[in-house]
Amino acid sequence: MNPRGLGSLPWPARLAALLLSSLLLPGCPSNEPELAQAPQSEAPASAAEAPAGALLSSVHMGDPAAAAQLLEGFYGVEQGVWRWTARKFSVALQAPAGAADTQIEFKFTLPEAVVGRLKSVTLTARVNDADIGSETYQQAGDHVFTKPLPASALQGGALNVEFELDKALPPTESDQRELGVVAISVALK
Repeated sequence: MNPRGLGSLPWPARLAALLLSSLLLPGCPSNEPELAQAPQSEAPASAAEAPAGALLSSVHMGDPAAAAQLLEGFYGVEQGVWRWTARKFSVALQAPAGAADTQIEFKFTLPEAVVGRLKSVTLTARVNDADIGSETYQQAGDHVFTKPLPASALQGGALNVEFELDKALPPTESDQRELGVVAISVALK
């Protein structure tokens, strides 16, 4: 991949594209860890298992205090700001108190290398097992997936937010990770 052709992309997308292009070159060893998750004693298996008040309603991928809310499908933090996801990934969030018109906001980057190989990806979200919608992305760059939450999903305070991509880059010989999108933050607004 020619770094000069990435000048129009925002820095997280450029960085992700360069990283992915180097990972996809044959013979380039990867020293990346498997899926990064907080130790089981720190991360609840679901949002419902988290202690009341222990959850945040906004998770930034580089925030060490929020790492325990990343339930599955997130890799280690990179550049102190973002994380690759697998095809399926989930996060626990605290519903804002008294919020009637709450929506989910997932900020992410779709790298050019992913779009170049997969052409498009469809992102689907569920909150406490309620489908809240899907969006298809065909353009590389920064994106914000925003969907309103039904009032029924806000019952109980702790939310289990599950995301699923219809496809992701498969593991390769040089990188054993399944690569989906570059996650920046997930928040309830």
